[in-house]
Amino acid sequence: MTLQEAQLQVDQWIKTHGVRYFNELTNTALLTEEVGEIARIMARRYGEQSEKESDKDKDLGDEMADVLWVLICLANQTGIDLTQAFQKNLDKKTLRDKNRHHQNPKLK
Repeated sequence: MTLQEAQLQVDQWIKTHGVRYFNELTNTALLTEEVGEIARIMARRYGEQSEKESDKDKDLGDEMADVLWVLICLANQTGIDLTQAFQKNLDKKTLRDKNRHHQNPKLK
């Protein structure tokens, strides 16, 4: 599935099942909440905090998909073509960082 296809599928789902998009501010708050859920899993599963029994069955992939869902909603609401935005961002990073990481002794 491409980013464009994902944007279309989310839009269709919202129009069919979701009645309407939550407003942009609500979706921004939801995005923050979903990122927090990923941070909780990462801190406990891969970081130094101990993982609670109740957190051990949390699905990291599902939480990442929740973040992607809300991000796509925000892109749709604000008229952002994520395919174009991602390509532009990748081009920017490539131009800016094409040699930087190879010259970083911390990455050797």
